[in-house]
Amino acid sequence: MSASAPGSSRTEHDLLGERDVPTAAYYGIHTLRAVENFPITGTPIAAYPDLVTALASVKQAAALANRDLDLLDDRKVDAIVRACEEIRAGQWHDHFVVDVIQGGAGTSTNMNSNEVIANRALELLGHDKGDYKHLHPLEDVNAGQSTNDVYPTAVKVALQLAAERLLQAMDVLREAFAGKAEEFADILKMGRTQLQDAVPMTLGQEFAAYAVMLEEDRARLAEACALIREINLGGTAIGTGLNAHPDYPGLACSHLSIITGIPLAVAGDLVEATQDMGAFVQLSGVLKRIAVKLSKTCNDLRLLSCGPRAGLAEINLPPVQAGSSIMPGKVNPVIPEVVNQIAFEVIGNDVTVTFAAEGGQLQLNAFEPVIAHSLLKSLTHLRAGCLTLAERCVTGITANREHLARLVGQSIGLATALNPHIGYEQATAVAQEALTTGASVHELVLAKGLLTQERLRAILHPDNLARPHTRAAAAVEA
Repeated sequence: MSASAPGSSRTEHDLLGERDVPTAAYYGIHTLRAVENFPITGTPIAAYPDLVTALASVKQAAALANRDLDLLDDRKVDAIVRACEEIRAGQWHDHFVVDVIQGGAGTSTNMNSNEVIANRALELLGHDKGDYKHLHPLEDVNAGQSTNDVYPTAVKVALQLAAERLLQAMDVLREAFAGKAEEFADILKMGRTQLQDAVPMTLGQEFAAYAVMLEEDRARLAEACALIREINLGGTAIGTGLNAHPDYPGLACSHLSIITGIPLAVAGDLVEATQDMGAFVQLSGVLKRIAVKLSKTCNDLRLLSCGPRAGLAEINLPPVQAGSSIMPGKVNPVIPEVVNQIAFEVIGNDVTVTFAAEGGQLQLNAFEPVIAHSLLKSLTHLRAGCLTLAERCVTGITANREHLARLVGQSIGLATALNPHIGYEQATAVAQEALTTGASVHELVLAKGLLTQERLRAILHPDNLARPHTRAAAAVEA
């Protein structure tokens, strides 16, 4: 195998003619044309390591299935498998250079994969890159395949890998909120509806709700992941399996499941599976749900911490950077703000996925690249957002206990707890007078002789206010 001289090139050809490809490049002429054709985002597929890993996994599984069927000789298969294993280990990713958004339903991505794997396999066999008479990107690496089954299968594997990391990150954030819920379990505060004082609760209950919301969304994401584990590998061009051995789909799926550790299944109808984007739409919808609820939570954190003197100031977010170039001492809630922005992006990505899925015609959806790009962005950014929110914000939140106690004591919301004891009209009158005079509900009830001190103290006990059902159940059991 000859060494590559700096600046040297090799000549490759395709149906359009010949082109010079840099000798050092593992990609070939199809990739070169795609780079020229699609200068769209500036983001190569290498920006998504999960997608590159998934492509190599699919090609490895295909080679092994073809060997099982005596369609590829052992020497070629061994070289292809070794090349794929190197890529899966993180090598050669910088040669996956095609833009993530491209025409052709992912054909350029598939070609890029075929060429990188073939040229690395040629080197392993002792040949020069581009010497395709010994091992060919299309005849051998792509044997029994089409972009239309390789690309969506690889995208689903990549999404599964990315989703697993998002699930883990969501659990880290859930634990952070749950830890704060336990820490703040004894702190009474006023709950709010429509931004107005409502009834008392504990700060722990408020943070526990955020933890429960995350756990519910983790369950929904796990359900959506189950749908993307059904693949159309072996369907080739439109799902009929043309040019693939009848036993190839099952064998390739089995090998791919072992390689990735993902329990994949061959779709029951490969024609339907090749054109249907429903699983992607479902996943995108769940990611939007996660984003919406995360953003709502961050809105709450910004509201609860607003101030520090002229706002609610019930909690303190950890200061992580100076907040202003003009206002000394100002600190902003930058971590919740960045998560809000991630949420806005994910919501927009969901719109893109929706239109791209709807835009497919007949037996193939040509817009899978933008679906893949949108979903991988959403998964990647949500994961980063969850970890950042947990580590840089939630774990460092503190409560302003005295301020919260003072707000509860002054709130007319306490009058609601008195309804069963003094009646709605009396409670309303007390609330209105408290609001007008500035006196507390507690003081007015005693002054009017509506309840005794002992009775009022029992009614307004924190457990009765924030956990009445728990206290009542304990009394029944006793």
